[in-house]
Amino acid sequence: MWLDTHCHLDAPEFVSHLGGVIEAAANNQVQGILLPAVKSSDAANIRTLVAQYAQKMPGLVYTLGIHPLYVEQSTQADLDLLASEVKDALHDPRFVGIGEIGLDYFVEGLDRTRQAYFFEQQLDLAQAHDLPVVMHVRRSQDAILKALRQRSIRSGIAHAFNGSMQQAEQFIQLGFKLGFGGAATYTRALQIRRLVMQLPLSSLVTETDAPDIPPAWLRDEGIAHNAPQFVSRIGTELAELRQMDVAAFAAATWSNALTALPRWSATLNPLNSK
Repeated sequence: MWLDTHCHLDAPEFVSHLGGVIEAAANNQVQGILLPAVKSSDAANIRTLVAQYAQKMPGLVYTLGIHPLYVEQSTQADLDLLASEVKDALHDPRFVGIGEIGLDYFVEGLDRTRQAYFFEQQLDLAQAHDLPVVMHVRRSQDAILKALRQRSIRSGIAHAFNGSMQQAEQFIQLGFKLGFGGAATYTRALQIRRLVMQLPLSSLVTETDAPDIPPAWLRDEGIAHNAPQFVSRIGTELAELRQMDVAAFAAATWSNALTALPRWSATLNPLNSK
């Protein structure tokens, strides 16, 4: 069985057929999906969506946060709302942490100082409640590592990791897992594939980032959008990169995800990882 540690099920691409998307994932050995919020105002909708489809997907969980691409349109009121929503969600077993938060140094024109303020405020919120974090780390790994070293964060995931081996090792030393998905299925993605092959197995988790980052075979078939059902094939290809048994890889990445996000285990039967 597989876990998709990063999937935007609330995206417009899924709205009209979300039940089918989740059912297709379940039919492809996906037992759990993590839905990260990108705005504080999304919290109520995400909580409702997760509750609505939990029967179809027992391991459907969510995180709450403000994505770095949305801080330009956010204010202190949004941080206050997020803090309130997180406090209310603490009793919900399907709430597993703070995310998607982080820094994006790839998109031009974004205010890095403003990004840093929102990121650090959300790290402080996670620390205050002893919650893990799911982070967007695009070309910003060093700045994120610096912010993490200044705090005591329980654990978490560096989503869609594409840094250096040295940066990867520093995230691992701080207790974080690294998310790999469709990007690693492209033969030209030499650095990402090297990381998948050489990093400790205990540091890896699987993800799709659906509907984004479609794997190579979808691009070849002219399909524009990724979906959580494909995490099983992505995971299989990652296992093959490491030249290891697929079932053993699935079990390891399952365990790693629950180590990164301990609250997730309440919704999952450990036997399903076999």
